[in-house]
Amino acid sequence: MVEVVDETDDAVSIALAVPDHLVSRFRYHPGQFLTIKIPTDRPGGAARCYSLSSSPHFENDLIVTVKRTPGGYASNWLCDNARPGLSLTVMTPSGNFTPKSLDGDLLLVGAGSGITPLISIAKSALVGGTATVYLLYANRDRRSTIFGTELHDMVTEFPTRFTVEHWFESDQGLPTAEGLMRSLELFSAYDAYLCGPAPFMEAARSALHGIGLPDAHVHVERYRSLSGDPFADVIIPSDTSAETVSATVELAGRRIELDWPRDTKLLDVLLSKGYDAPFSCREGECSACACTVRSGEVSMLKNDTLVDADLSLGLTLACQSVPVSESVEIAFDQ
Repeated sequence: MVEVVDETDDAVSIALAVPDHLVSRFRYHPGQFLTIKIPTDRPGGAARCYSLSSSPHFENDLIVTVKRTPGGYASNWLCDNARPGLSLTVMTPSGNFTPKSLDGDLLLVGAGSGITPLISIAKSALVGGTATVYLLYANRDRRSTIFGTELHDMVTEFPTRFTVEHWFESDQGLPTAEGLMRSLELFSAYDAYLCGPAPFMEAARSALHGIGLPDAHVHVERYRSLSGDPFADVIIPSDTSAETVSATVELAGRRIELDWPRDTKLLDVLLSKGYDAPFSCREGECSACACTVRSGEVSMLKNDTLVDADLSLGLTLACQSVPVSESVEIAFDQ
């Protein structure tokens, strides 16, 4: 940790320096997040996902911005203890809340700390692309606005490409679908990225539907609160009587043949055998472990991230998938 910046009374930005030998593994796309291990004596550990507010196009450090959550152990620990010189254990960047192109026009809609991945996308598009970017940002009041000065400076630097509309609850009341529609009606041809508290997201999605923005052009990032410890070692008890199926897994250019127990999730099998499969939460919340079923059939125990379009392409979550057919072929090709 190289720097800690107070953004507001209850939010800090934490800049993390990556060791030279790990730089290639920590390259990221704008809008992605880090899973951070929080020091604790609690059983099961503590880990939280925080979006990167930095841009990979011109900032060398990884920067996450953390807002205190009332009663939240992780956010309060970071806000109280983050200081230069502190080391944190983190997973490599992950997440699919990232534009495929920085040249297409972008509509960013956020509230509170939901600005974190959005400012990463905005900075990246302005510096690394040609997109016109419109940001609608809702907060309680001016004092609670994270990145207020930075956003003003960005508008000054890119006056023809970047526009920010602030919505202050103290002046305008809580955002409503009808009110948001009036602000967003000119942007029905843009790709939209939404992040914020659930009630705000519901109103924003209704507004975008109301102005005719197709669902395929609406991308949503949700807050993640992990119940388990994704950093814990995976150990599968040896059971010679367990029924297995034959699995072929393509991973990082390798073709792996293995026996897959019917009652064990694919990610657990791979991690227990020492394979470096991608993941961030191990709880079906982030889609970092998404992979494609090339042949055979699997069943997902939980799915809160893949939509029908993903499923139609054969995507599944390795951390939630158990085998159904006698043989399965899977590829980590996303």
